[in-house]
Amino acid sequence: MKRRYFGTDGIRGQSNIFPMTPDLAMRVGIAVGTIFRRGAHRHRVVIGKDTRLSGYMLENAMVAGFTAAGVDAFVLGPIPTPAVAMLTRSLRADIGVMISASHNPFEDNGIKLFGPDGYKLSDDIESQIEELLDQDLSMQLARSNEIGRAKRIDGVHDRYIEHAKRTLPRDVTLKGLRIAIDCANGAAYKVAPAALWELGADVVSIGTEPNGTNINLDCGSTSPAALSKKVHEVRADIGIALDGDADRVLIVDEKGTIIDGDQLMAVIADSWAAEGMLRGGGIVATVMSNLGLERYLQSRKLSLQRTKVGDRYVVEHMRENGFNIGGEQSGHIVLSAFGTTGDGLVAALQVLSSVKRLGKPVSEVCHKFTPVPQVLKNVRISTGKPLEDNAVRQAIADAEAALSKNGRLLIRPSGTEPLIRVMAEGDDRGQVERIVDELVSVIGSVRHAA
Repeated sequence: MKRRYFGTDGIRGQSNIFPMTPDLAMRVGIAVGTIFRRGAHRHRVVIGKDTRLSGYMLENAMVAGFTAAGVDAFVLGPIPTPAVAMLTRSLRADIGVMISASHNPFEDNGIKLFGPDGYKLSDDIESQIEELLDQDLSMQLARSNEIGRAKRIDGVHDRYIEHAKRTLPRDVTLKGLRIAIDCANGAAYKVAPAALWELGADVVSIGTEPNGTNINLDCGSTSPAALSKKVHEVRADIGIALDGDADRVLIVDEKGTIIDGDQLMAVIADSWAAEGMLRGGGIVATVMSNLGLERYLQSRKLSLQRTKVGDRYVVEHMRENGFNIGGEQSGHIVLSAFGTTGDGLVAALQVLSSVKRLGKPVSEVCHKFTPVPQVLKNVRISTGKPLEDNAVRQAIADAEAALSKNGRLLIRPSGTEPLIRVMAEGDDRGQVERIVDELVSVIGSVRHAA
């Protein structure tokens, strides 16, 4: 069934424009509440959000939907996505909801759903929800005496801070480190600086004054220049950049250089391998992770397992094959020893633990490999299937032969836009650029073919 509402990470769109309207949010509450009603016990949902202006509107609409379906709603307020996943399990809830569009601008919002185990819902369950959303839901409403109750839960920030701190050994402190952190004016604006301070760090915070419209605006992991400037200004040992819902992290070293998720996964994998914590013999990443990461892991006798783009595919592969480190180049890092989804703060704490243990500058600890030159370009399409054209297939085969063992080629349709993404990487930047340009030209010449 073609999906009308769900994308690769829940439902997302511009606020107050279909599908991100309060009407749909309420219907999602009724539909999800209906599907997760099991047995005669009181069912409950935990609902968190980031700091977007539209969060108030959608939160109230979802509370109305869930309570109308007979589900008690525990409202958490602004809190990171990984905290919602953790609290879904901790509070023995039947479902968890995060209202957030992650790293997108404030105009957008989204609905992420977690099952009682804290993991994102399967495709099958999302399909069931899709089927219900366009039906008459009046028959699914609870009887008058079974309507759910709603209450705000206090102390959830403290619970998440303690959870994050417990991911470090008790003898590890951050005393002696000056840490600059950019919370993107988002969901972690209270909890992340507090956790670092409680661990003993000298903390300098930016991006901690949300006003409903400044989330991810020239700040956070999508705009790390502000943090790089702050690291220089206060002579910090390290900078931590989170995104709007704090499930992603990038690091800035003491020189102001930005360090992406590939390097951070290598740091954590090295540390965990040395401590006997690493599972699966390597890590899981997507097809977009740099070839340099793969080569580095091979040099350490570790493997890199690749999946389609999207953290849900990374997590699925981790669960099915026994890995406990996975993630994306963007900084969405999943450490299954500590949680069920990406957690920017917890990933940053693992990096900080390595920095403290090694006693070296961040620029040394976090530069595990030199990235292979990587070029990505998009070709916009309107109709047809250009990747099935014979000329395109031949051009792709020629490019793969040219790169051979010295590089990698990836061509894929976008999951969210009418684009063909063309990515190549290899040791010779000039060759990589020529290959991408040639493929873009060939695909563009046939993109209107039937």
